[in-house]
Amino acid sequence: MASQWYSLVSQKLFLARTLLEMPEKLADSGNANHAPAQKLQHEAAIQGSIELLLRARRLLLIMITRFYQKRSEEPSSLGELANLIGEQATEIRKLRALEQEAGSWWNYLDQLEATQSRPPAARKTVNAENIIAVSADAGPDRSAQTLLKTMNAIKQFADNLEEQHGEW
Repeated sequence: MASQWYSLVSQKLFLARTLLEMPEKLADSGNANHAPAQKLQHEAAIQGSIELLLRARRLLLIMITRFYQKRSEEPSSLGELANLIGEQATEIRKLRALEQEAGSWWNYLDQLEATQSRPPAARKTVNAENIIAVSADAGPDRSAQTLLKTMNAIKQFADNLEEQHGEW
């Protein structure tokens, strides 16, 4: 049963990768008349891939519950998963460590989720009087390269889980 969830996690990651590769193909066409549409498509691809990564993370939690024979449970957070299978479970310890690690894929997805779930901050205009006071808080890096790196880390984590539990 859990391997079906593994397949679903893998599918979401594959779709996110496909979205991230689309703007690159469009940019290769090089038509300047399409620049506004390309920017819009690029933003749609970035936001869509982020949503798919967040969905993959949630599905990963469900996949773990299936490994622990919790067939009707669908946790939406690490805390809910820990309540279901216990803090001592190997997966919980690994995910808690990732949650605490500043540069981890789990922590990065938390940042993306927070950014994606709020309207953009109002930007101050820069002029001679306020140039020092302007903050450059741009949020987490949403570049395709960083998203692909995160995607690969999630995929590796899911692969390891599937391999580990598939041996039983």
